[in-house]
Amino acid sequence: MEGCVFCAIAAKETPAFRVLDEPGVVAFLDTRPVFKGHLLVVPRRHVETLGDLPPDEVAGYFATVRQLSRAVEDGLAAGGTFVAINNRVSQSVPHLHTHVIPRTKGDGLRGFFWPRHRYDSDAEAQTYADKIAAGA
Repeated sequence: MEGCVFCAIAAKETPAFRVLDEPGVVAFLDTRPVFKGHLLVVPRRHVETLGDLPPDEVAGYFATVRQLSRAVEDGLAAGGTFVAINNRVSQSVPHLHTHVIPRTKGDGLRGFFWPRHRYDSDAEAQTYADKIAAGA
């Protein structure tokens, strides 16, 4: 869809720190991560919400989310992950995306207040992307 930043990332028109690039799904680092290693998993083709994703694509999409949740834990030695989707309300980009956020005990995440932690450099972001991609 024209003007959609996630469609542009999926089409490789906009750069991103990619972790996974498959025919139906793309995953990349969030540019404003809650914690470093925070991923966004998006269907390659434009759908706005989870309800818009065709039923025959749901299982494959969530299999990829599951795979990346494990890759975040393994690649970053995280204690767990937080996985979330916003539909319309609080959806900063109107393209379905699932947040996969690394968690550690005592990391300070409370409820739905999400502090943001920027990467110190593109090189640091690439290091996080590479660690997660190695486990994907």
